[in-house]
Amino acid sequence: MASSTAIDKDKIIAEYKTKDGDTGSPEVQIALLSARISHLTEHLRTHRKDFHTRRGLIQMTNKRRKLLNYLRKNDLERYKNIIQRLGLRR
Repeated sequence: MASSTAIDKDKIIAEYKTKDGDTGSPEVQIALLSARISHLTEHLRTHRKDFHTRRGLIQMTNKRRKLLNYLRKNDLERYKNIIQRLGLRR
């Protein structure tokens, strides 16, 4: 059983997949990373000295940034769509 704060991967994959069986497209990966990033950000608000988690969070944000750069370089429409759907950037 998952706790109430766990990330529902199946729901996120179903929402952002581009075709059936899609788990590795940049959109799905970015959405999953965004969910984990927001979850860890909340964790770090209460546990300020958890530096191991902070390091993992920084790695995740860098990986998401690289995926977003890849998507922007190869397909601008998909890039604009994913940042709008996730509410990234202002």
